[in-house]
Amino acid sequence: MGVSFLSTCPSLLPLVAYDAPPSTRYQPRSVSIYCSKSISNVSDEEQFHWRRRDILHCVGATVGLELIGSSGSLAGMANAADLIQRRQRSEFQSQVRRTLFTAIKGNPDLTPSILKLALNDALTYEKATKSGGPNGSIRFSSEIGRPENTGLSAAVSLLEEAKKEIDSYAKGGPISYADLIQYAAQSAVKSTFLAAAIRKCGGNEEKGNILYNAYGSNGQWGLFDKQFGRADAQDPDPEGRVPIWEKASVQEMKDKFSAVGFGPRQVAVLSAFLGPDQSATETLLASDPDVAPWVQKYQRSRETVSQTDYEVDLITTFTKLSTLGQQINYEAYTYAPPKIDITKLKL
Repeated sequence: MGVSFLSTCPSLLPLVAYDAPPSTRYQPRSVSIYCSKSISNVSDEEQFHWRRRDILHCVGATVGLELIGSSGSLAGMANAADLIQRRQRSEFQSQVRRTLFTAIKGNPDLTPSILKLALNDALTYEKATKSGGPNGSIRFSSEIGRPENTGLSAAVSLLEEAKKEIDSYAKGGPISYADLIQYAAQSAVKSTFLAAAIRKCGGNEEKGNILYNAYGSNGQWGLFDKQFGRADAQDPDPEGRVPIWEKASVQEMKDKFSAVGFGPRQVAVLSAFLGPDQSATETLLASDPDVAPWVQKYQRSRETVSQTDYEVDLITTFTKLSTLGQQINYEAYTYAPPKIDITKLKL
């Protein structure tokens, strides 16, 4: 009884006799390999004997080549799945941004509170224990009720209402409070940039939008937007990690920022996060010789058409702040696409 194995393995070709013209270039072809039962009274010259391990080597080589050949298609499938997930996250982000922008636009007086909410949620981070950070723990009543968070409850309430709307259209699960708070702050920051552009255009919203889109910093948010997938803390963060900014000295501010890896430059650029009156905060910060040069630099930048230095440094610092100690789940908010029943398609 003969068993036939079909192989396209080049190394097996010399085992099979066939007539072919001489060629400097190897031309692969399919060949058949036959394994016959050995007959004791037939000479070696008359019968080629295949040992079991030879057969297994042949089969293994064939399967290996088939797997290598299919690896391209597997990689293509993986890339396609990755692109689908990216698109899902991008579409969800766009919806989230629209919801938050609308909510903040309707409540502009809460912009300073939203910025401070994001700052205080993030600055519970402690490098020594790698605990805390922008994990949404500030939503708990025992944390939002602390002295350093006085006046922030209205901002939390606004975001809770926005969360209900966001969760209603989320296909990949509800948005975490950790992401919600930081993305709300992003929308608040953008709203301040846009408001500055409108002021420079004499209050003309249409011209202000054109100015901001032409010279603004929208293109600088790429890294921030990738950090989408923070997990929520299940308990409040420890007390005593965040100063009461309105009562803190500049030195106390610098010490706290230094504890998470920031310096005087970052204290200055985040002045809008430290209190409801940015101008008053900057007056205080300018009294410190380490922070003053940065305050002056950003004040000059805000007087320019594009305020590039201020906006770029603020986005860079805020991006780092918004991820302190967090493990980002880059598959968050993705979902299995609906299956299509091809039997119901009309062709």
